[in-house]
Amino acid sequence: MLGFVSHPDCLLHDAGDGHPESAERIYAIQNHLIVSNLEFVLHHYDAPLATRDQLAAAHDGAYVDQILAQRVESGYIHLDGDTTMSPGTLQAALRAAGAGVHAVDLVMAGTANPVFCAVRPPGHHAERGKAMGFCLFDNIAVAAAHALNKYGIERIAIIDFDVHHGNGTEDIFRDDPRVLFCSSFQHPFYPFTGHEKVTKNLIDVPLAAGATGAEFQKAVTELWMPALDAFRPQFLFISAGFDAHVFDDMSDIQLTEGDYTWVTQRMVEIAKRHAQGRIVSMLEGGYEPDSLARSVAAHLKALLD
Repeated sequence: MLGFVSHPDCLLHDAGDGHPESAERIYAIQNHLIVSNLEFVLHHYDAPLATRDQLAAAHDGAYVDQILAQRVESGYIHLDGDTTMSPGTLQAALRAAGAGVHAVDLVMAGTANPVFCAVRPPGHHAERGKAMGFCLFDNIAVAAAHALNKYGIERIAIIDFDVHHGNGTEDIFRDDPRVLFCSSFQHPFYPFTGHEKVTKNLIDVPLAAGATGAEFQKAVTELWMPALDAFRPQFLFISAGFDAHVFDDMSDIQLTEGDYTWVTQRMVEIAKRHAQGRIVSMLEGGYEPDSLARSVAAHLKALLD
C-alpha cells in the first residue's frame, strides 16, 4: 500500500516572485498524478506539525527555538542569500518535517509502505544549526532521527539523488555509525561540499556537469549498491530530488524519468533484501514543473513495484 503524505499548508510558503521553489511544484505533481491515474491508487494522509522535540532530535535546540520564534507578519525575512521566510513559511516547514515523522509511524505500524511525502520547503541543505539552500529544517534527517529514537532502528540508509549535495543531512549524521548516507550530485556546484570523503558512513558520488544517466547508473551500481548490501539497512530513506533531470535548467546533469525509475527499483531491491521493504521517500528539489511531475510519477510507479 503506497502512502502519500502532504498538506495544503505546504503551499503557503512564498519564497518570493520568480523563485524556483514555488507552490507550482506541488500543483504540477498533483495534476500529473490525476492525469496518470496514480492518484487513485495512493493512500492519502495529512502531514501533522512537527514538534520541537522531533526537530531537536536532528537540529541544535537553540536553532530550532530561533526559527520557531520568527513571526513574519508581512514581506520576507532572509535567513541566508536564498532562504527566506514569509508569513506562511513556518507552518509549511513544520508540516514538511512532520510529514516524514508521520510516514515513519505509518510504515512501522504496517499501515502504509512505502510512503512518499510531497512537501515543501525542501530540507536536505539545512544543517544542524543553520538554514540554507531553500531549507529550514532537514526533513529527511528529522524522519530518520524519529526512526532511530522512537523505534530503536539500528541501521538506517539515506539515499540522496538530488543534483545538489545534501550537506545538511551529511552534517547531521556524518559521525553517526547507525546511518549510511549515499549521495550523488553535480560537482563543482552548490553547495560545493561532499567531494571529499570525511567518514566511513558517507558514500558521496560527485558527477561532472554533463554526466549522463549511464554514468549515474554506473556509479550507483559500483559504489552505492555494495555499500548498502554490506551495511544491511533496516530502513531506507530517500531524499528524492529531481533537479538532475535533463530538462531542469537548475543543473547540467542529463537524467531522465527512466533513470529515476531505475534507481528507485534498485533501492526497492535493497529494502526488500534488508529492511522488510521499509521505505520513506521525501521530495527535495526539481524546479521545472513538467519534468518534476513526470519524474515523481516514475518514482512512485517504481515504489509500487
